Amino acid sequence: MQGRAALSQGQIPRMARRPLLELVVHRKTDAGRRPLGKILQDMGVLSEEGLVRALEIQASQAGFLGDILLANGLITETDLTTALSRQFGTSFLTSDTSLPDPGLIETLGVRRCLALYCLPWVRAGDVTVVACARPAQFGLHRGELERIFGPVAMVLISETDLHAAILKTQRTRLKLWAETCVAETESCRMLQSRRFGQVLRLGVVAIAALVLLAPQASLLGLTLLTTAFLLVTSLLKLAAAIAVHRKQSEPRESTGVRLLRARRPIVSIMVPLYKEPRVVPRLINRLSRLTWPRELLDILLVVEEHDHATRAALDACTLPRWMRVIPVPDAPLKTKPRALNYAMLFARGAIIGVYDAEDAPEPDQIHRIVRCFQDGPPNLACVQGVLDFYNASTNWLSRCFTIEYATWFRIVLPGMQRLGLAVPLGGTTLFFRRDILESLGGWDAHNVTEDADLGIRLARHGYYTQLLDTVTLEEANCRAIPWVKQRSRWLKGYAVTWLVHMRAPRQLWRQLGAWRFFGVQVLFLGTLVQFMFAPLLWSFWLILAGLSHPLQEAYGGGVMLGFFAVFLLSEAVTLSIGFLALRGHRHRHLRKWLPTLHGYFPLAVLAVYKALWELISAPFYWDKTAHGEHEAACDSVTVAQAGIAAR
Repeated sequence: MQGRAALSQGQIPRMARRPLLELVVHRKTDAGRRPLGKILQDMGVLSEEGLVRALEIQASQAGFLGDILLANGLITETDLTTALSRQFGTSFLTSDTSLPDPGLIETLGVRRCLALYCLPWVRAGDVTVVACARPAQFGLHRGELERIFGPVAMVLISETDLHAAILKTQRTRLKLWAETCVAETESCRMLQSRRFGQVLRLGVVAIAALVLLAPQASLLGLTLLTTAFLLVTSLLKLAAAIAVHRKQSEPRESTGVRLLRARRPIVSIMVPLYKEPRVVPRLINRLSRLTWPRELLDILLVVEEHDHATRAALDACTLPRWMRVIPVPDAPLKTKPRALNYAMLFARGAIIGVYDAEDAPEPDQIHRIVRCFQDGPPNLACVQGVLDFYNASTNWLSRCFTIEYATWFRIVLPGMQRLGLAVPLGGTTLFFRRDILESLGGWDAHNVTEDADLGIRLARHGYYTQLLDTVTLEEANCRAIPWVKQRSRWLKGYAVTWLVHMRAPRQLWRQLGAWRFFGVQVLFLGTLVQFMFAPLLWSFWLILAGLSHPLQEAYGGGVMLGFFAVFLLSEAVTLSIGFLALRGHRHRHLRKWLPTLHGYFPLAVLAVYKALWELISAPFYWDKTAHGEHEAACDSVTVAQAGIAAR
């Protein structure tokens, strides 16, 4: 019986080698346990009005009473831990207590410790002392713990101290997991090999040699390949536009996702920051505009451990209880997906969201996201919002970027979803069912377009992505050199993602089916081919200028006419879809800038060659985009107005 007893009330000093009998007292039964609210009132830290308010909230929402009180600033974490120790008649540990036994943690598994809010601390005789930050749920986990450790006894620990203890003992293990959590068969970390770089170099040399040895045939072959992809891509965009404007049936009522339907769930939102101290104050202000209940909101500001400037900016701000900083341990690999994987270990929510540091979401966005999950099919794994820019009028480049984003997020992606194709995700305003995301291993830490890769992995495993018309404003990259750097990272990521998923093409075909397999080839390979060999297509402008084309004499006017017709069709589709995408009041004035896209997309040709070089020399290099240069532009328009006006 002693092994199942709780530990004595009050804080425990250093426990190593102390006899268990000194710690064991009679355990209170559930029937004899005093209500937490009453204990807090007796302690003089909670008013009657505050308790009534918290109980009303708890009646309709997921979450513990203590978390509700903390989120609304009605008590402190120390108050809660003290009250719980009195309620459960047991002791509590603090950060001053001696460290837990790492061997016990490894036996349970550090990720399981975080999921259960339980930390096996020390063996005392035949009993394992387990520190728990959710004592009300300890009974649910007791069977699992006893199967592993034998008799267990509970002591209390705050969530903050539990995380601190894990970090002191399991830091290296957590770092490794964040980098390798995706299965090797679905990860691009194999691209580190020297052999991969050599194969790519040989491929480039082979193409160059072919062009030198047979220039006419090579020119024709590459032009045919590029033109074919251009034609298919244009037809697919046209089909997407038609699909978007078709009348949609009413959404199906779901019988799945039970965890989201009983009560409103806790939503965790991860915001990675890296060398962005100047965006911090505005970021906190924008996230504070979200209207989702504070007790159900868990915002994690994810920052690299050695990013002292950003951490100093965060330290200078007074963060609310529902917003916390997650320092990511230093490592040679510094990527956004690695930081997200690490932060997810400490998230509380059943839904996991991602924003970028410069984002300004619509205030009611989380309400709409949760409703989408509740009304969606059981295999709905991800909801993707619409991205727009608050500095669209800064210059010509920002205007063209806004046109491109409007086309992508308002026409192409929704159309792909309705056509049944696999949807490559955007890097922000993404929300996932946590259980599904964890089952896939999270993000590939080595992929520089982790979002697009994750979208394909979701499709491969039978999950569904929903595009939702809720707007998040962000900052357009409106200087040429930073734009090329950003786009080169995206194109390099497209190449990496295609290479990873095409390692086993037959398996990809079986998992996706013929139609979605075709979509992956058009989207990823087609994009790369079109940008790489775009100069071949531009050469057809020679004909309009009255000049002779290199292929014209060899293959006749009919062949040239066919090439030119596809080229004109592509231009017409691009302009038409852009015109439709800009139908909203806020962006309608950008329609006059549509013809200037002819000067915009050639920048991507520079980017693709930079990407190709980096794919050979530094496949995991993350060319960071600087933010915060045009943040004041967001202050002139509210996010809600922007979302309505753009629709």
